[in-house]
Amino acid sequence: MSSKGFIGRTSEIKILEKYNDSSKSEFVAVYGRRRVGKTFLIREVLGQQFDFEFSGLYETPAKVQREEFQNEINRRSKRKTDMSTNWFEAFNNLRDYLLSLKKKKVVVFLDELPWMDTPKSHFRTALASFWNGWGNRTPVLKLFVCGSATTWMIDKLIGDRGGLYGRISRPIYLAPFSLLETEQFLNSVKRMNYGKKQVLDTYMIFGGIPYYLDMMDKELPFSANVDELLFSSNAPLKNEYDFLFRSLFKDSGNYRRVIELLSKKLSGHTREQISEECKLTGGELSKVLSNLSSCDFIRKYSSPGKKERGQIYQLTDMFSLFYLRFMKDKTELDEHYWTNMRESGAKTAWSGYAFEQVCLHHIPQIRQKLGISGILSNAYAWSTKAYTDADGNKWDGGQIDLIIDRSDGVMNLCEMKYSQDEFSIDKRYEALIRTRMTMFRNLEKCRKDLRCTFVTVYGVKTNTHSGIVDDVVSMNDLFV
Repeated sequence: MSSKGFIGRTSEIKILEKYNDSSKSEFVAVYGRRRVGKTFLIREVLGQQFDFEFSGLYETPAKVQREEFQNEINRRSKRKTDMSTNWFEAFNNLRDYLLSLKKKKVVVFLDELPWMDTPKSHFRTALASFWNGWGNRTPVLKLFVCGSATTWMIDKLIGDRGGLYGRISRPIYLAPFSLLETEQFLNSVKRMNYGKKQVLDTYMIFGGIPYYLDMMDKELPFSANVDELLFSSNAPLKNEYDFLFRSLFKDSGNYRRVIELLSKKLSGHTREQISEECKLTGGELSKVLSNLSSCDFIRKYSSPGKKERGQIYQLTDMFSLFYLRFMKDKTELDEHYWTNMRESGAKTAWSGYAFEQVCLHHIPQIRQKLGISGILSNAYAWSTKAYTDADGNKWDGGQIDLIIDRSDGVMNLCEMKYSQDEFSIDKRYEALIRTRMTMFRNLEKCRKDLRCTFVTVYGVKTNTHSGIVDDVVSMNDLFV
């Protein structure tokens, strides 16, 4: 926990304070997935210093937004000023108010900035005029902005090629909590008193999203919390998936089709497969895939040397995966669905895949456990279709979900397995691992030392087949 009482966010706090305390005007943009805590962070660190604060309104006409903007200026200035007819006038009124304060430094926070940029409103041009016109005048302006529409923040603000080009002093990406931060939040803030296994199970459903975690009730068991938040008649997160996509993307239908396709095949799809199934091509498909990646919903992976068409896209957002597996298109669900859910094929498949995604979100922790944090390495996945080798031998193909390719001549080929006890390797599985390693070495002409590495919840059970394992990373090792 940070000195300000935060869970994590130490580096982000230092950056905010550094730019707020500098001797010149600064324009700082905070972005990240919706519900990750951007607004909370800025308000808690700098809120006492705000000279003006305004939040964009979802799906609200420009005229209404400007009226509310002016009302906030009037409230703070205790004067009544005529409503502006465009954003240029609105920002001019803000500038006049800030100058009237006669302070050496003024601090402005504009929240949900993308929602203010309505069609044909010229909002960004007016914002650029406001910032560029301020220059080095006194007082110095500290402008902090944030928005959940990550693609707008990256493309339209941070990457703007017009009047805002190069104007951002510092972009700050706010990531979801890690497992350790989730444990600290649940137990130190929420007083849940969860063990690591329950924290892991929570993370597999809600990810490290503070907004979701904060809704959990310490008086309820874990399964009852899941039922209350997702499956009860008035479940607060029942419609979260729909709102999430509507608020992030203007043409959310295309994005949802891609996400829902990827949820059906956990190993992922190629760009060509996505294009064919979702009826998206060219620039539109590129935009959708790029934006989903920027918003932490999907990942793109391939081994070195693979061409673009050989790359795989895979769903990684924990909440979306859970929703699509257990909630989508189910109009009548048992209000105690998760409590009554027994081990089934669907739950087992989801658990295994969700645990893999947790591991992929914690590769630095895996490296640390392996003692290779200081060794240059690259992490990627590998797969091959069925093929016949030069000697006429037929191979069924296979996939390795995580390879840590190290500069010291070693590769860790990682198997990630979720189980309720020590994971037991049998004769068939040992043979499968050896076959997969042989295929990888032969097809990639690999001369490095290959180490079979297992990442599991409770380790690997020692038996006659466990000798194939060189390294073991357990759940506890991910909590660092």
